Amino acid sequence: MQLLSDRILNMSVSATLAMAAKARELRGEGKDIIGLSLGEPDFNTPDFIKDAAINAINENYNSYSPVDGYGDLKEAIITKFKRDNNLIYTPAQIVVSTGAKQCLANIAGVMLNAGDEVILPCPYWVSYSDIVKLNDGVPVEVKTSIDTNFKMTPAQLEAAITPKTKMIWFSSPCNPSGSVYSKEELRGLANVLVKHPNIYVVSDEIYEHINYIGGHASIAEFEDMYDRTITVNGVSKAFAMTGWRIGYIGAPEKIARACNKLQGQVTSGANCIAQRAVITALNESPSRVQYMIDEFKERRDLVLDLLNNIDGFKTNTPDGAFYVFPNVSAYFGKTLNGKTINNATDFSLYLLEEALVATVTGDAFGNPDCIRISYAASKELIIEAIKRIKEAVS
Repeated sequence: MQLLSDRILNMSVSATLAMAAKARELRGEGKDIIGLSLGEPDFNTPDFIKDAAINAINENYNSYSPVDGYGDLKEAIITKFKRDNNLIYTPAQIVVSTGAKQCLANIAGVMLNAGDEVILPCPYWVSYSDIVKLNDGVPVEVKTSIDTNFKMTPAQLEAAITPKTKMIWFSSPCNPSGSVYSKEELRGLANVLVKHPNIYVVSDEIYEHINYIGGHASIAEFEDMYDRTITVNGVSKAFAMTGWRIGYIGAPEKIARACNKLQGQVTSGANCIAQRAVITALNESPSRVQYMIDEFKERRDLVLDLLNNIDGFKTNTPDGAFYVFPNVSAYFGKTLNGKTINNATDFSLYLLEEALVATVTGDAFGNPDCIRISYAASKELIIEAIKRIKEAVS
């Protein structure tokens, strides 16, 4: 009898975490690795949020929390959705989870049956596809390119829909491309979806505040999409709270109740101290973390300027998040320092071994022509990393 399940044997390892582990391994061997692979802000969590956590500890918050989140945290989330997104939710529509990743896993677990298709505009966040497959769904990839800023068009969406289509998942701002859908572009996609009333949307907005063009749009703002959209968000990125593990959804009540039911059997409520801190984070104006966004924008411009001086890197200008997603297919079929580069995975490994710079292959995001470079690192490290890359490919 087989020890491990087919489910786990068929699951891919998270490429971002695998690259981070490989980088740690090489650091352990004494190599000076610059990590540009993880999507993790290099800022400290703001003091006003840390103080709220310390207060919660001193106030003896140490018991199991409600499965779907503290009531006053849900009220803070409701206030945030109304203030920032023009979305009106009730407490029964909110579920707090252990990070946005658990939110996505909950949604897939309560909505997908075997054979249900989920449309994923490429590139997509690395875990979407495997979360869908883990729940017996079928990922349907819609290819985009750097020439269209990695955005799916309404015509492409229409062409991907079949009688088995159950959902569409996308992020805006996008991980890994940094692309941001405007309100007009979302309306174009919504115009397609209104013709297919049984298709639901997961709108992953975890990078909402890391936006360089001003004005974030949510597809749930449209009255004809509100009842069919699950809005996913959290505090990991904008508030530099990746390890605090708090995400949340605003969803149709029936879906929220189902997520609550599933979570009750899997993890129960999220960390009680982190939840108390998040109340403070969400009740504050987003302007409290604007200094991080301003710094990320400067780094974005720096990375693009440096990469554009390297032959073979084709870039666009991402409008959000903290990644660039250059097309590196010009190197495919070439030999660099005795190593043949066949694809983005080869290229990413080459940069790790030769330049000592960790990036992530675009294969993991559904785009085999690109690599993801995170600029959630200091300017000094970025300058040194791109210098190493340039030398390694020259």
